[in-house]
Amino acid sequence: MTNPSCIEAPLPKGVSDFLPETADKINFIAARIHRVFELWGFRRVITPLLEFEEVLALGMGEELRGKTFRFDDRQTGKLLAIPPDITPQVARIVATRMHALPLPHRIYYNGRVLRQAQMQSGRSREIFQSGVELIGLDAPEADAEMVAMAVEVLKDLGFAGFKIDLGQVAFYRGIMAASGLSLPVQRLLQEAIAKKDVGAARSILEAEQVPDRVKEEISLLPRLYGGREVLDQACRIAGNDRSKRALDNLAQVLEILDIYGVSEHLTVDLGEIRGLDYHTGVTFEGFVPGVGEAVCSGGRYDDLTAKYGYPAPATGFAFNIMALLATLSKRPEVEASRSRDFLIFNQKDERREALEMAQKLRGLGFSCARDIIKRDFESSLSYAKKMDIRMLLVIGAENCAEDEVYIVRVADRRGITVGRDELFNKGLDLKFDLQGENNG
Repeated sequence: MTNPSCIEAPLPKGVSDFLPETADKINFIAARIHRVFELWGFRRVITPLLEFEEVLALGMGEELRGKTFRFDDRQTGKLLAIPPDITPQVARIVATRMHALPLPHRIYYNGRVLRQAQMQSGRSREIFQSGVELIGLDAPEADAEMVAMAVEVLKDLGFAGFKIDLGQVAFYRGIMAASGLSLPVQRLLQEAIAKKDVGAARSILEAEQVPDRVKEEISLLPRLYGGREVLDQACRIAGNDRSKRALDNLAQVLEILDIYGVSEHLTVDLGEIRGLDYHTGVTFEGFVPGVGEAVCSGGRYDDLTAKYGYPAPATGFAFNIMALLATLSKRPEVEASRSRDFLIFNQKDERREALEMAQKLRGLGFSCARDIIKRDFESSLSYAKKMDIRMLLVIGAENCAEDEVYIVRVADRRGITVGRDELFNKGLDLKFDLQGENNG
């Protein structure tokens, strides 16, 4: 029912309110992700919502700087920024606050970032990120650990048929550095290759005075997609040492991922160059059926912490929680995260028993609220249904002895009479069977 007296309270485009049922689902998904992170030995940090723009900018490339929200700080007169990405914040924290601790650092985080978006795009300006950063290891095993962990999370969330696309930005950059092409032309080619537009890439190259070998190398980039055979194709066209080293590095990562047993989920895409400016090596994106955007992405960024005065190799990735929610929201286990266990409906005048019973149930690990508003049974049951509460616990029901309570399953109104001692001694096994002889 609409409240006719409510004021107009619009939100800026690209941000949203999340009501309890959606917030519960977001928390459920994030908690499952964090559980995997912690099982792999990662510890959480909480980053600030605001940073000085000049400090944050040290860790961001042009792409992220162009998407950053900025405003003046009245206290200092400096420019503040709302972070568009959490990885540069973690790099700053490690470099300035954790440099005295031994390496490597295994860190995870969860938070919202804001990015400027074109008004016509319809994209959200808020991004919910849950990610990890592994700082202090330059071995291929560190990159493989990121990919294996992403696979484990997606399996734990119940996905099948998902794919992790692996790239290597150093392979592409090696080819471009050896091409002799000007930076403006390289940028045009990067846009064409990122879109897999072979025709556009060829048109750009035809207008340039570079050797045919260079043209062939670059024009083939959008087609270097598939299984491990892509590495062999790339080796045949790579004419510079940097690209060859990048391919060797990716091959080592794939060998380690074989040991993890996740190779069935992997594809190689050497034309995937849409990583953030700070990436330096292996990158990857995760895709699940039914979602048109990556649900996770990341990669190696060996130069980022050095911008804050502490050189250290690093790799990491993050999940986009809202992209996951788009496909997980109707799953039974995610739907169930919306529900609460008990609403206590007290038909007695005295409140002590209801308060004590609620406290004991919470002590057993059940969520429990008391219906403080005075209303009849049907109204209380209706309230419980609308609030996604699974069971109505009635104190003082007509068919109950003094030491008994009546419990109604809200979904189908089936009830059972239970002794209080039995309720607390067994923890009720509150997935109890409401289809026994005591059905109401």
